[in-house]
Amino acid sequence: MEERIRFLLEAKKATYAGNGPELSPSRPASHDLEYIRGNLKYIDSYLGSEKFAGEEALWENEEPLWAMNYAGRVTGSGFSGDFLKQALLLVQEDKPFRGPEQYTDGHFIYNCTVDGVFSWFSGTEEIWAGDTMVYECMFHGGVIKK
Repeated sequence: MEERIRFLLEAKKATYAGNGPELSPSRPASHDLEYIRGNLKYIDSYLGSEKFAGEEALWENEEPLWAMNYAGRVTGSGFSGDFLKQALLLVQEDKPFRGPEQYTDGHFIYNCTVDGVFSWFSGTEEIWAGDTMVYECMFHGGVIKK
């Protein structure tokens, strides 16, 4: 499983967080990003921007292995998408879901809380600009089995 998790981290850093190129939309108005290495494939597909919902998924030999659904929204003025991407680039192998437990840059603070492990988990993330929460997201997922 470690190689799959390392691939997942690589894919996350090369797509949304790393400003990777979007594919043609798979659904009306969707944003789709893909990363492939060998027999492993990652796709992140989401709808919206200020309020959004999406799914990240991992395949091996075209068989689904893992997926994570997420939904979030901007809750206040002063949100920085660049700051969110900075935090997401810090995704860690022991919690390969979103960003680290906490990350700070200037007056922005990113917090991420996760219950569970790679095979079954749920969590939340928030961004604060000083004393004001400006972003929130919920996510959940796990291993896919036939």
